[in-house]
Order: sequence, then C-alpha cells, then structure tokens
Amino acid sequence: MTLVAGVDSSTQSCKVVVVDAESGAVVREGRAGHPDGTAVHPDFWWDALREALAGAGGLADVAAVSIGGQQHGMVLLDAEGRVIREALLWNDTRSAEAAAQLVSEVGAEQYAARTGVVPVASFTATKLRWVRDHEPHHVERVAAVCLPHDWLTWRLRGYGPADAVDAPLGPDLEQLTTDRSDASGTAYFSTATGEYDLELFERALGRPGRVAGSLTEDVRVVLPHVLGPADTAGAVYGTDTYVAAGAGDNAAAALGLGAEPGDVVVSIGTSGTVFAVSEHPVADAGGTVAGFADAGGASLPLVATLNAARVLDATARLLGVDHDELARLALDAEPGAGGLVLQPYFEGERTPNLPDATATLFGMTLASTTRERLARAAIEGMLCALADGLDAVTRLGVPVERLSLIGGAARSRAVAGIAATVFGLPVTVPEPGQYVARGAALQAAWALSGTRPHWDLATAIEVPADPQPIVREQYAARRA
Repeated sequence: MTLVAGVDSSTQSCKVVVVDAESGAVVREGRAGHPDGTAVHPDFWWDALREALAGAGGLADVAAVSIGGQQHGMVLLDAEGRVIREALLWNDTRSAEAAAQLVSEVGAEQYAARTGVVPVASFTATKLRWVRDHEPHHVERVAAVCLPHDWLTWRLRGYGPADAVDAPLGPDLEQLTTDRSDASGTAYFSTATGEYDLELFERALGRPGRVAGSLTEDVRVVLPHVLGPADTAGAVYGTDTYVAAGAGDNAAAALGLGAEPGDVVVSIGTSGTVFAVSEHPVADAGGTVAGFADAGGASLPLVATLNAARVLDATARLLGVDHDELARLALDAEPGAGGLVLQPYFEGERTPNLPDATATLFGMTLASTTRERLARAAIEGMLCALADGLDAVTRLGVPVERLSLIGGAARSRAVAGIAATVFGLPVTVPEPGQYVARGAALQAAWALSGTRPHWDLATAIEVPADPQPIVREQYAARRA
C-alpha cells in the first residue's frame, strides 16, 4: 500500500490524515491545536504541524505530503529567514481602512479585472498596506512575503531562520513556493493569467516585488514561486517523501469533495462559505464574489458570510433546547414558517457588506410566533443568506447543478431538508470527514503519480430538490 499524507493547518488547529493513495481510505490521523487570536507567530503552526505529524505516525512510510492552509495570512520574513512580526490572519480586521484605500486608489473594476477580487480586510494586500502605514519600521526589513501554507511547506523541506537547529538548509528565500489557489487570495495575483500583479503588490507594501528564483542578489521583495496542481516543491528534508504544491483551505476542501464544474459546496461552520468550480475565471466588480483559483487548474468563485452555524446556536439557546430538538421543532413547521422571517446578521455581515448590522425577526403575529416556526425561521434565514451568495455566483455565468452541504451544521437532519427547499437543488451531505486534509492528501497522490485520483466519498444524506419559492420571496421582501 502506498501512503500519502494531507495537512489542514487551519485557524484553530492542525490536522493530519495519512491515507491509501489508491483509494483515499484513512489509515491514521493526528491533531494539534493552534493558539487563539487574529495575529499569531508562525512558529506555533510549525510546532503544531510536527506534533500532528507525530500523532499520525510520522512520514517515514509516506511517499508524498501536501499542506492545505488558512488563506490570506501575512507572513513577513527578513533576509535571514526570520519572522518579522506576528502573522496577521484572515480574520484580523484592522486593515479594513487599508482595503478601502486600495480600492479607492485602483478602482473596484480594475481590481476585479486584474486579480479576480476586490480587496476587503481579509486579503493579504490590505495587511501589507496596514504594515506600511502603521509599522513603517518593518517595511525595509521585509525580504519575502508568503502565506501560511507556503511557509510551512518551506519549513518542512528543511528551510528556515538562520542558525535554527530545525532548519538545516537555512534561509534560502528563493525556495519559497505557493500554488494558484492560495496566491489568488492575496489581491496581487491574477487568476486569469496565473501571474503576480507586481504593480499592485508594490502599491500595497510600498516596495517592489519579484518571483522567487527569477533573479539573484536582488533587493526586491521575494514572492513564492507558483506551482501547478501536480507539481512538487521538493522533498521533506532528509527523506524521499515528496512535498506537493499545497493549497488554500477552500480549494483543498473542493479537491477532497471531488467537486467538478456544475458542483457547488456550501460550508456551514461558524461562518458560511459558498464556492463552485468554474471552468472559466470570474470577476465581480461588486466584490460579493471572490474570483479565486482552485487547486485543480480551474477557478473557484467564492462568497463568504459571517453568520452561519452560530445562528442556530443562538436560537437553540433562546429556546432552551439542544440541536436535535431544534431540528425536530423546525421540521414540525411549514416552509415559510407562517410568515416569520429571521434576517440573521447577529455579528454584522460581510455579504452583504453590513458590518454594523444586527439580526432582526420579522412577521411576528400571535399565530406565527411559536417555538416551531422560530426554529424553522432560524434555519431558513441562515440558508437564505447563503442562497443569496449562490445567486451572486450564478449571475456571473457559473453553472450549478448539484449542491454539497458540509460543516458542523450540515449534520442537522433539518438543515439538509430545508436546504433543498431554499436552494431548489438536489442536496448531498457527505459523511463527516477532514475534507481539507483529504484534499491535500489527494493533491499529494496527484503529484506522486502525475494523474489526478478520483476517490469515492461516502454519502450520509441525500435530499431531492424541493423548491419552495415562498421562503426566498419572504426573505427578499424583508431584506429590501
């Protein structure tokens, strides 16, 4: 049996799966936690990766490994390969004003045309501008900028800070690599051309950049070399284990789910995401849809919302029930919840961009205000917000035929059934699993063999399309 490993280095933790390269069957797993916060020193990720790899039995018998990582995080390195400051993560919003400045200077349409995205506080370029404006003493020290999965891939291959005992190959910044999917979340990379937009990078940091390996003895800031889906970055130091290109977390999840053109994935975690595989790049000047690249050579248009599973958490607390009872109550109410509509902006909202909004319950009457209808309105409202995101994707010409529902809330027996009424599409809920790590493992197998594997994925729930237009109509009327 040939083994490959996949890593999911997320905001909260590092997870490793070791799988059979032929079937994708999980052989063993490991996990380690990350510290809380929106700014974290990358050394914590490195320590967690090594702990999780050890928990998964190590890499001695593993032929290839790949790392899927949280997108957008800004890692700044000096000429000695040392981290200059804590990495600002995707959920660090201090750069919101910087994002607005960049959009004002370049224009939303130009940004969308050049990179496929319009900057918001999540994206790397905005964090670079924030450092330029608020920590200018760091800017001249910056010798390289990379992303979390780029840095971990570099470290795994034996590179790192000068004189570090766990970095025997030293601070060779020319060895930094990334992939299209993660690079596309920086706001200085073109999904359409597959190349960095160096003018936009310089506009963000205030210093010119170049691609790793393109020149030597150059004072410009190094950006990781962009690898293709089946490329290898090298090998784990001291072993024959290949290190594949890696990917951003959503792109790795799409690989792990086997998503292809026509498929859309709705992920319901603390926040929500809607992403589809598209054969063609997309650009949304309105900024609702991020025109990311995927990890398989196509595009991955994506919409994110701030309010997803925690909408259900709040409603369950209010009703004094657990999630199973919340599901039972919701299924006892009719589609449309008797006119009760929850606009679920409990923590403001990113899509639409309403950071100061609050949640609102509409349509309360003596008849509609029941426990059952409130439970149903909570699920319908959460899903309608995500369905609005899917509408934004399809308006860009992306075809959607099937929907996969993942994340903690997807396990609710009510969520899948109500999703079929809200989205009007067939809904599949795969068996719970580590989809990001699985996708990274699939990429490792791809790099090893040169052929993209197709692994079977077990299904937990299947629901046929059951469109109930009243649900979206009520929600749209209240939103307006």
